[in-house]
Amino acid sequence: MFDRKLIIGTRGSELALWQANFVKDRLAEKNIDAELKIIKTQGDRILHLSFDKLEGKGFFTKELEEELLAGTIDLAVHSHKDLPTENPPGLTIAAVSEREDPSDILLILKDCVDVHQKLSVKYGGIVGTSSNRRKAQLLAMRPDLEIEELRGNVPTRIGKLRDEAYDAIMVAKAGVKRLALDLGEFHVEELAATELIPAPAQGVMAIQIRESDTELFDAMQRVLHHPEVEQELSVERNVLKLFGGGCHLPLGCYCRKHDDKYQVFVSKAEDGDAFPDRLFLETTEIEGLPEKILPYFDKDRAFFGSVFISRDLNEHSYFRRAVEKLGIQVDARSLIRTVPVITKLDPYILHNLDWIFFSSKNAVEYFFELEPQLPKKVKFGVLGRGSEETLRRIGHFADYTGEGVDMTDVAQHFAAIANGKTILFPSAENSMRSIQQALSDDTKIIDLPVYETVLQEDLDATQADVLIFTSPSNVDAYFTNNLLDPNQKVIAIGKSTGKKFDEMGVSYVLPFSPDEIGLAEAVFGMQ
Repeated sequence: MFDRKLIIGTRGSELALWQANFVKDRLAEKNIDAELKIIKTQGDRILHLSFDKLEGKGFFTKELEEELLAGTIDLAVHSHKDLPTENPPGLTIAAVSEREDPSDILLILKDCVDVHQKLSVKYGGIVGTSSNRRKAQLLAMRPDLEIEELRGNVPTRIGKLRDEAYDAIMVAKAGVKRLALDLGEFHVEELAATELIPAPAQGVMAIQIRESDTELFDAMQRVLHHPEVEQELSVERNVLKLFGGGCHLPLGCYCRKHDDKYQVFVSKAEDGDAFPDRLFLETTEIEGLPEKILPYFDKDRAFFGSVFISRDLNEHSYFRRAVEKLGIQVDARSLIRTVPVITKLDPYILHNLDWIFFSSKNAVEYFFELEPQLPKKVKFGVLGRGSEETLRRIGHFADYTGEGVDMTDVAQHFAAIANGKTILFPSAENSMRSIQQALSDDTKIIDLPVYETVLQEDLDATQADVLIFTSPSNVDAYFTNNLLDPNQKVIAIGKSTGKKFDEMGVSYVLPFSPDEIGLAEAVFGMQ
């Protein structure tokens, strides 16, 4: 096909070389010969300054683009997230790779682990990252952490952690996976891309060529291009472009297709020390989606005055801080109380357990108040990040965390890994048993009611603009004696709570996730 050997331009880091060799190997499979040329960029040379101190954009790409334009290389392989949103005149992206997992991971020194803390880093721990995006989102979840600058390629950063310059560092999972690094000496905490939102195009390689090289363009499209990834990245990259950002902007944007709908998660802060605003949108139409996102983050946007939530919140809660930052008053009070229904646990039911599944924070708390003596190899499943955090505070990790508000999806995912096992379900009395119903007949199910809910009486109506209900029982308690004002809007934490409003003929909003981050996203996304 080509009467010449192609020259692939790449940076010299281990990850960049892995990516360039990946492209070289795919070309070789199609009998296209290529060799690598290592090019040092500004980002490689200047390691003592943070990204927001470097001038211009394209810290890791400009020199490769210059060699492309000069004709000394035929194609350049980039981490797509490093590229400016505009190609220089004369250059184009010929292909984007399949997307590796875009999640970020925390690597923690084992003597700096505290499983009772969210993210498992000890209180006041020092976390290394050069990303303002990561810094803003980390501090929103854990304001006690100290964030310090960390530059260098992935092995260099891990070496600095190994030398105990930090208690933990944050890196992209894609780079660690591609390099097949052994992380056994560290505690690894993975943050899903829906929880800590990644950089636009994180986990994707971009192959850049000269516009005039149409033959190479056609070859790249056949050999390496993934159009479905390109479509999702067009949303992320255009959001970045509309915000006028580069590597230093505290912006996370992640788009994915799920059940024939496009889901977009956005996090944006003023700087690395500021609390980020977060948005979740779901739509069947991808056309014009970035332009629809921009107005939500308008500095002059007017929000409603008050929110009621049927849950007690302390002053440090994520939801309270996120909503009060917008100038919205928060009325937080539970409309129910919970009481235990058993005070002693029959030790026999704990024998030979494979799993214990918790569908609520209350179930976790009331179960462990019984001081169970658990089998050593028992695994824990939880519904939602709130239950996961409660389990963590007691000193246990979740082996499975069901995300989202669709219990059917969660039940199917859990069944895929737990069918045929013995599973204990501590729960509320008269619980809906949504997870249990999805399990196979050869699964041994043990239902264990550990608490019941009692409705508060004679509750006063709230005048808040938005009402958030966090359980079906809270809906029952409120609407026993109260009505909804026609101008009030409703958020239901999950589908079982939403079903109550379906029965009442009341429209409502469902968050992406049934936790404080998801509820904050839902409030921010209300027009």
